[in-house]
Amino acid sequence: MQISGRNKIKGRVVGVTPGTVTAEVELDIGSGNRLAGVITRRSLDEMGIKNGDEITALIKATSVMFIKG
Repeated sequence: MQISGRNKIKGRVVGVTPGTVTAEVELDIGSGNRLAGVITRRSLDEMGIKNGDEITALIKATSVMFIKG
């Protein structure tokens, strides 16, 4: 599979919080850093994502905000 997105971050699933419609997935991406994202519950079920899985987060954002101070 080829994907045009360049912001790919590999990690190990350390938390899955399923809801009725969506689910939060939390990854340990190394060096004490974690990344969390929300996907549909259907995607969670179809992909069979569970704690301990190694997966890749693909991040595509139309805007980035920064805060200083």
